[in-house]
Amino acid sequence: MRRRRPMLLALVWTAAAAGRLAGQDARLASRLDPPALMAVQGLIDSARVANLPTEPLVAKALEGAAKRAGDERIVLALRSLLRDLATARRALGPDAGASEIAAAATAVRAGVDAGALERLRGARKDLTAPLGVLADLVVHGVPVDTAVAAIRQLASRGALDGEFAGLARHVLQDVGAGVPPGLAATARATAPGGPPRPGPGKPRP
Repeated sequence: MRRRRPMLLALVWTAAAAGRLAGQDARLASRLDPPALMAVQGLIDSARVANLPTEPLVAKALEGAAKRAGDERIVLALRSLLRDLATARRALGPDAGASEIAAAATAVRAGVDAGALERLRGARKDLTAPLGVLADLVVHGVPVDTAVAAIRQLASRGALDGEFAGLARHVLQDVGAGVPPGLAATARATAPGGPPRPGPGKPRP
């Protein structure tokens, strides 16, 4: 009887693994090898247990597969994203929606820390669009504190999603014209209709 136990355990493990693979998202099952698929599913399960959005993880895995990244690289990328999602959830609080957490995780990857995200809590009912703009501003050189202040300024005026998108668009235009990113963000947030201009005779950075 004792000799049969290891074989029985192996059969149980194999059946459980097969069950997990059978229940996979079809998009993943068709793009990933079984070992990578099981590792990715483990991370997705962890996100689900932690009440984190799972779609960003699925999208990241599919992106890696499309780029022909190795299994290890895909798993490492998902682990990093899972940490960012957890950071976003803690910073935004338990009432944050899936889209807000995903946008905040993108901001974290852009260089926004948890403290900066916390300063945006309660600034607006749905922070998805503002957080996306925050990430965009930081990526293009606006200091984090300046970007957060600009987002809060617009939120305090009841700005709509399109106005946040307009902030990012106008800041990038101003930066392209030679205005320092921080100055452009501050000026656009306080007076969106009046873009700053480089001073006469000053070299553009």
